[in-house]
Amino acid sequence: GGSVKKMPEGEKTRQCKQEEEQQQKEEEREGLIEFYGSYQELFQFFCSNTTIHGAIRLVCSKKNKMKTAFWSVLFFLTFGLMYWQFGILYREYFSYPVNLNLNLNSDRLTFPAVTLCTLNPYRYSAIRKKLDELDQITHQTLLDLYDYNMSLARSDWSTLSTQKRSSRSLLHHVQRHPLRRQKRDNLVNLPENSPSVDKNDWKIGFVLCSENNKDCFHQAYSSGVDAVREWYSFHYINILAQMPDAKALDESDFENFIYACRFNEATCDKANYTHFHHPLYGNCYTFNDNSSSLWTSSLPGINNGLSLVVRTEQNDFIPLLSTVTGARVMVHDQNEPAFMDDGGFNVRPGIETSISMRKEMTVRLGGSYSDCTEDGSDVPVQNLYSSRYTEQVCIRSCFQLNMVERCGCAYYFYPLPTRAEYCDYTKHVAWGYCYYKLLAEFKADVLGCFHKCRKPCKMTEYQLSAGYSRWPSAVSEDWVFYMLSQQNKYNITSKRNGVAKVNIFFEEWNYKTNGESPAFTVVTLLSQLGNQWSLWFGSSVLSVMELAELILDFIAITFILALRWFRSRQQLSPPGPAPNSHDNSAFQDEAPGLSPPHRFTVEAVVTMLPSYNSLEPRGLSRDGDVGHE
Repeated sequence: GGSVKKMPEGEKTRQCKQEEEQQQKEEEREGLIEFYGSYQELFQFFCSNTTIHGAIRLVCSKKNKMKTAFWSVLFFLTFGLMYWQFGILYREYFSYPVNLNLNLNSDRLTFPAVTLCTLNPYRYSAIRKKLDELDQITHQTLLDLYDYNMSLARSDWSTLSTQKRSSRSLLHHVQRHPLRRQKRDNLVNLPENSPSVDKNDWKIGFVLCSENNKDCFHQAYSSGVDAVREWYSFHYINILAQMPDAKALDESDFENFIYACRFNEATCDKANYTHFHHPLYGNCYTFNDNSSSLWTSSLPGINNGLSLVVRTEQNDFIPLLSTVTGARVMVHDQNEPAFMDDGGFNVRPGIETSISMRKEMTVRLGGSYSDCTEDGSDVPVQNLYSSRYTEQVCIRSCFQLNMVERCGCAYYFYPLPTRAEYCDYTKHVAWGYCYYKLLAEFKADVLGCFHKCRKPCKMTEYQLSAGYSRWPSAVSEDWVFYMLSQQNKYNITSKRNGVAKVNIFFEEWNYKTNGESPAFTVVTLLSQLGNQWSLWFGSSVLSVMELAELILDFIAITFILALRWFRSRQQLSPPGPAPNSHDNSAFQDEAPGLSPPHRFTVEAVVTMLPSYNSLEPRGLSRDGDVGHE
């Protein structure tokens, strides 16, 4: 009986020791990957060992619940404030701010291009006949509207009868766009011999209608001078557009306009200028536009710049287009068109105008820092000018392309696109109506040209300041005009209004460069983030790594616990047929061969083996039972 009692107990003890040793080895292997048994163990280890200030207070004061609650609120509040500051820093970084850098440079400067126009729309021989016809129609219109008898040249009156038949075609188009008076909201024609009316109650303008006359555009002006000039200019443009070859208008008369030209005390020649025709400003000459031989100022000052003596007396001009006397000057960079309406200014007759210049360059950051463009290749507008990209070039090209698309023809003031022709009411009857409607949409930015056209990243501008003095003086005007008449064959009709002098020079060699640099770089961002982290937690980069390690361990524990829960669910689910099955043959066959109850329980149901202490009472009870048996 005694031998039966000791043998099973020794075997069970030996078996339990082996199982405990195996379990300890498995736990040691798991300890190599820092496995934590629960979330509480993980956070307790982190708070006890981290270098982040304040975290240890959550552990050492755990016996005092009030302190634990206080430090928990303080810790997470500080954590939230720090990340709020982080958000502000990130928002500032991704707004891409810039610093403006101002640099003063001193060097010999390349002289800019200078464009000078006569302010005298020339009565070109190719269109002289039609212009005479237009003047005759305008004479009759002003006589009907204002009882004003506009004086015309005798040659015009002598040829009036011979040109009456040929002017019928022009008269037809002028009558389609007549000059009218406007009272309040209604446009009416002023009948002949009408009683006098209060001129303050009337406005003058003209009507432009669509091709089928179903819709009309009322172009009215409060000033009669502006209305007559705009109406005459509209018909003048149509006459210019009828010329098949623009070279027919190229009638340069440089010697009769520029009496003297000197740069750096040296005389200019024809290689130093180019000529083009402007519909409203007449003949224009651009100096120093040849990129192969550009002028360079040797010294600043009035004697080291460009000096011009120009003729300002208007001869054979068009009085309804040009209402001012003098010349128009514009300073611009090379390879840029001269937009005389935007940057030009007038030179007064009988005055010496001295223009001092200061060069200023602007360099912008592209990419994410601004919407500037390097060369215009990324702008969705075709450049119609034979020059480099500028914002004004883009805006005018955008309008011209919309003009061709909407109206079927191109505006005469801007370059001609490919496979297009200039607007002319002999071919495009309602182009005027379309143009003024499109112009109103353009100014309201309905066409989107101002959004499409971006500023260039590099710009060169010239800040100008002008001084004026009488030229020639009263004591020297006699011999000056005599020399001009002898050398330039100048027929003097009005001495004081006949000539003007222009001096253009650099005020100094210093020029200003406005540059941009990033105000918030990656290094600045990391520095600011580190400052905030040190302010709120007094820690370093390694503390950040500890926080990252905590997050990774938290994810790992969550994954392991979820995997264990999933496996336990699979082991607890009983295999075999459904519970309502009546087939018990399989159960009856396996019943005689079942394993002992304790083996079945440990291996199939319990996930972890019970400890030795838990097995001992069960074995003693069985031994007692056996002994009693």
